[in-house]
Amino acid sequence: MIIAITSFRLPEPITREQARSIFLSTAPTYRGVPGLLKKHYLLSEDGTTAGGVYLWNSKADAQALYTEAWRAFVRGKYRTDPIVTYFDSPVLVDNVAEQVFTDDLQHS
Repeated sequence: MIIAITSFRLPEPITREQARSIFLSTAPTYRGVPGLLKKHYLLSEDGTTAGGVYLWNSKADAQALYTEAWRAFVRGKYRTDPIVTYFDSPVLVDNVAEQVFTDDLQHS
């Protein structure tokens, strides 16, 4: 599994309510994206940085989303360029499902 963290400095701070509205407007875009397991939207406490934490099946799946078209979408929506950082995630603890997952197996 791969975790991608996207972040971008906003040209001016936004409130949590503004962020929620913006995030809800883009959330449908991420439904059904191949290889995307979860996405968490992020907003810094001071409202100056936004982004997301994405859990992917593979880096190839992630890279298929983070194209120049996606970057242009982010620039158009937030007036800033995104940064994407990748992390390998060999183990995931899911307390809701009460399970531990690895890249290749599910463990109880």
